[in-house]
Amino acid sequence: MAGHSKWANIQHRKGRQDKIRGKLFSKLSKEITVAAKMGDPDPEKNPRLRLAVKEARSNSMPKDNIDRAIKKAAGGEGDDYVEIRYEGYGPGGVAVIVEAMTDNKNRTASTVRSTFTKNGGSLGETGSVGFMFDRVGEVVYAASVGDNDTVMEAAIEAGAEDVESSEDNHVVYCADTDLNDVSSALETALGESESTKLIWKPTTSTELDLEGMQKLMKLIDALEDDDDIQRVTANFEASDEVMEQL
Repeated sequence: MAGHSKWANIQHRKGRQDKIRGKLFSKLSKEITVAAKMGDPDPEKNPRLRLAVKEARSNSMPKDNIDRAIKKAAGGEGDDYVEIRYEGYGPGGVAVIVEAMTDNKNRTASTVRSTFTKNGGSLGETGSVGFMFDRVGEVVYAASVGDNDTVMEAAIEAGAEDVESSEDNHVVYCADTDLNDVSSALETALGESESTKLIWKPTTSTELDLEGMQKLMKLIDALEDDDDIQRVTANFEASDEVMEQL
């Protein structure tokens, strides 16, 4: 989805801000700790932890932070988090999926519902918009890693399902259960990726004008500002002209 790619680019630009980066590191640390608690503290023996560490490294998270998050889990420290998915509609009828890790479900549910309401959206039941997305693995490489044919060939060999190439990057998609194996094979063929993670990929999209995009961004910014929220995904579509004006 072009909208998904465009939003990823917006997030990348936002991610350069120190405040946003600090919050991102906190969320990445939480994912690492949870993954380590759920399985082996050795990333090579724990696929989810390996992917969490890989994503942290791609976001330039210091090694000390990564090691500290793993040791916290190995030592039985830190809160016990529950993973929850919320679904709803944002401004303009855009479908929104919110992924959270929380130690207080009531607090998080109340905050998410309030944030939707205050920003022109409405929180729905689980499954209310999920059918408009596919759960897939996503591996992103810079355009400079190779031409379209080179990346496509490597992706096919790795067992991926699809590749979307643009002047900015190559985005490789695979089945969610294959992400660890596919990303390892791609790393051997193409080197370290810019990003490797599980995502909700939109199968349908809602077109937004500039005002609609501004309202949607306000909602997503408010959601992402909450420490319990790990990731927000929306199925918007917008023209290049609109994106340039944001």
